[in-house]
Amino acid sequence: MKYRFHVLGIPHTITNKDFSACAYTQKALKFCKMMTERGHHVIHYGHEDSDVICSEHVTVVSRKTWNKVYGDHDYKKKWFKYDVEDKAYKEFYRRSIKEIEKRKEEHDFLLPFWGFGVKPICDHHSDMIVVEPGIGYGGAFARYRVFESYAIYHGIGGMDAITSCNQDWYHVVIPNYFDLDEFEFNDKKEDYMLFVGRVYDGKGVNIAIQVTQALGLKLKVAGQLDEFYEKHGFPDHVEYVGYVTPEERKELMKNAMGSYLPSMYSEPFGGVQIENLLCGTPTITTDWGAFSENNINGVTGYRCRTFGEFVAATRSVVNGDISYEACRKWGENFSLENVALKYERYFKTIMDIYTGHGWYEL
Repeated sequence: MKYRFHVLGIPHTITNKDFSACAYTQKALKFCKMMTERGHHVIHYGHEDSDVICSEHVTVVSRKTWNKVYGDHDYKKKWFKYDVEDKAYKEFYRRSIKEIEKRKEEHDFLLPFWGFGVKPICDHHSDMIVVEPGIGYGGAFARYRVFESYAIYHGIGGMDAITSCNQDWYHVVIPNYFDLDEFEFNDKKEDYMLFVGRVYDGKGVNIAIQVTQALGLKLKVAGQLDEFYEKHGFPDHVEYVGYVTPEERKELMKNAMGSYLPSMYSEPFGGVQIENLLCGTPTITTDWGAFSENNINGVTGYRCRTFGEFVAATRSVVNGDISYEACRKWGENFSLENVALKYERYFKTIMDIYTGHGWYEL
């Protein structure tokens, strides 16, 4: 069965590969490609300069407006900024509501990849089937919800989901998904460790720096800087390479001996971990959040809780104890082709409510 999807982009970014640091932008971009290539009708709503594989792109925020609001902000050096009350958001809301009205049909899906950030559009089109398709943020509002890991699913459910019998059949877990064409397997590694992500201690860059310093290893760091590292810089053994394009990211990941993702919060997914695995690069992470699901200890890398464990894990990775082929093989579970099947199965269960026997459909 083929479906019709209305995909809402993120108002403060542009749906293209240049905005690779925004996981939600990339999920919208990849979803459009994934479902369009499987024959579904996909309409994308976003910035004038979006570069999306879809059935139809609809501009709902102009280059002029976006540049006026965000044009002086260097997102390649600093974290993204946004305000749901600014002119870009208001234009996105107003034009999306109008353009969707022209195109929607019975039983169309409306997909807010930015959750509450685009909720006003969903509220206006409450007659559509609204599905939050990749929840990795705090809170959710739609009747139908896809969480990107069991970590975020259980986190949002909280203790109430444990003490009460209130689970919902249509709140499901479907992992993030990746385009295999953007990554290249390599088993000939160079002499450095890697950190890719927002460069602040919440992502654990300080741990990566300390461990490599203790072992006398070179560390390459890529990503948007917070104010501390922008002001104070890095020790001599660290090379900061800045914001990287998808091609630069691929080269960094495929050549690294191993990659650190020691996030100090419970990662909803941590897509950088899978990206490294697709390049055959072992990952060293903390032992909570989605890493407990996606980083198989001793197979795709190591999950750590003490400095000693991080040091031992790094030594093991540098010694080649983790199979590069095993990393790649596990990473392929998250390909567009594999995850698309999970989405199609889920959308069918929802459509059964509207066109069949609902939960009792055989």
